[in-house]
Amino acid sequence: MYSIVISNSAEKDMEHLSSSVLKRVSKAIDKLPAQPRPPGCLKLKGASENLWRIRVGDYRIIYLIADEIQVIDVRRVRNRDDIYK
Repeated sequence: MYSIVISNSAEKDMEHLSSSVLKRVSKAIDKLPAQPRPPGCLKLKGASENLWRIRVGDYRIIYLIADEIQVIDVRRVRNRDDIYK
């Protein structure tokens, strides 16, 4: 079972979400320890780190998977229009 670490930038991103979106995002993050690579997730190309993303409606959750220490580090949670800039 993986443990989850949420970065300061992801916490700030989540503060700006509406309550309904925040519930959906939190639910998706809570499922990650059991299955860090759920169906529909994608490994980000061009990233020097082991970054992955999952979709939650119009929002994207960018996270790092450290398999050797079984940690998932949530880096960003933003709208799809803003996350890749």
